[in-house]
Amino acid sequence: MTEAPPQFAVRLATDQSDLHAAQRLRYQVFVTELGGGGDMVDHDNRREQDRFDPFFDHLLLLDQSRPDPDQVVGVYRLLRADQAVAAGQFYSEDEYDLAPLRASGRRLLELGRSCLHPAYRGGMGMFHLWHALAAYVDAHGIEVLFGVASFHGTDPQALAAPLTLLHHRHLAPPDLRVTARPPGRTAMDLIPPDTLDRRAAMLAVPALIKAYLRLGGFVGQGAFIDHAFNTTDVCLILDVARMNETQRAIYRRPVPTRPEPS
Repeated sequence: MTEAPPQFAVRLATDQSDLHAAQRLRYQVFVTELGGGGDMVDHDNRREQDRFDPFFDHLLLLDQSRPDPDQVVGVYRLLRADQAVAAGQFYSEDEYDLAPLRASGRRLLELGRSCLHPAYRGGMGMFHLWHALAAYVDAHGIEVLFGVASFHGTDPQALAAPLTLLHHRHLAPPDLRVTARPPGRTAMDLIPPDTLDRRAAMLAVPALIKAYLRLGGFVGQGAFIDHAFNTTDVCLILDVARMNETQRAIYRRPVPTRPEPS
């Protein structure tokens, strides 16, 4: 008997139960799968959490074809500038100096903790999250999106090729160029660009980072080694005004009504 195709729905978390469901998925992905941690991780209840969670909006992807239609299979957390004021800072400011973005006077949205249940990777799940994100951006008049995205592992030399490619091909313009903070800061320009195998380097770039680049995204100056999460982070910045028509079409095209093939 074949499994029913996913029936996706996306909504914002509305209560503590929703938040805990998002944190359980994050624990499965970031702690169990990727070896991350943190001071506030709740291992007893298998929830990845931090002090910023109460201030973020949490975008939830549900598969309503499952026996439990409220089971969360994808998450994204979203922090507007007004929410960052309440939190005392943006999450990314522990890793990056965001002065160029703050000085811009533009409406900012920080993205983070994006993940999918392993069974939903490579399908339409992330597309549904992106489509809901586009609606959120429109509703709040967001002009610049940003947030850290990660490579697995903390050895920059092992990631020298993709980091060098991002630095030379996708570095943010000066008005958006955030900079990694010490002591976790590491250079991204690690290989002479004329010796770089660009195809191999791009294959080593995680899918989420590639998705931002296809939308016209940039990276900040320098990477950040996050030992707690066992990752090497880059800061991605997407300026909605700089997106061309092709990129806008990717960002805003309608979600297909036909269910995803099983």
